[in-house]
Amino acid sequence: MMKINISIPEQTCTLIEDGTVLSEVAISTALNGVGQQKDSGCTPLGRHQIRACIGANQPENTVFVARRPTGEIYTPELDLEFPERDWILTRILWLSGLELGKNRLENVDTMQRYIYIHGCPDSLPMGKPLSHGCIRMHNKDLLTLFDLVKPGTKVLIHE
Repeated sequence: MMKINISIPEQTCTLIEDGTVLSEVAISTALNGVGQQKDSGCTPLGRHQIRACIGANQPENTVFVARRPTGEIYTPELDLEFPERDWILTRILWLSGLELGKNRLENVDTMQRYIYIHGCPDSLPMGKPLSHGCIRMHNKDLLTLFDLVKPGTKVLIHE
């Protein structure tokens, strides 16, 4: 069985299949730290699953807004034009919490908070918390992960 382990202190995403580590890459979680509350800008802890895999067959660096491709391809020039944007690029793995009252339903619902594993500009540093709540990965790492997982894949986010 395939599963993903997100370590907040190590800032890593580890893909494991039947106890064997297939890959481990650097990530960036929330600058605001960990937390479950809606509108907190924090990365939620606990047991999750991938609800949806979004962006198959889109070009690398495709820009997404509200889980839909905008038709733009990210470039440093586009970044200069829109410096305030939180870039969601290439692919989206939309997460859904599995623990009632912790990361599912009411004001702590990971899915309703739109928490993703997603691509970001490759110029952004990995290995330190800088996101707005989601889990950022460099695009090539995300493309590899995306091709190996499917909806229902379990994801554990832990301290």
